[in-house]
Order: sequence, then C-alpha cells, then structure tokens
Amino acid sequence: MTQPVKDPASYFPAIEQKYGRPVTQWQELIRSSPLTKHMELVAWLKSDHGLGHGHANALVAATLAK
Repeated sequence: MTQPVKDPASYFPAIEQKYGRPVTQWQELIRSSPLTKHMELVAWLKSDHGLGHGHANALVAATLAK
C-alpha cells in the first residue's frame, strides 16, 4: 500500500519552522534564481541553502505551479 501524494503546501509549516524563513521568502529566492528547471532548482536549494530534498521539491513545485 502506498501513501497518497501530499500537496506541496502541506510541507510549508514544517519548512518555515525548520529553516526560519517564511515560504514567501523561499519563493522569491526561487523566482530570482537564473535556474529554470525543477530539479536544478531543487539541487540548488539543497546544496546552497541546506534544505532537505522533500522540502526543496515542495517549494519548487508550488512556486513553478504559479
């Protein structure tokens, strides 16, 4: 039995608590990046900003969906 896929926004409270920045700041950072591909942005958030994979993926997915 597999777990249902979570909406990216369901990760936002944990992201704000763990990394101490509001999601809007993360989204502004993502939008200001010269990178445009989903996995490039995820890798950048992980390597340069210390986010875990799931949190970085959720932020990028929600930001690019807008």
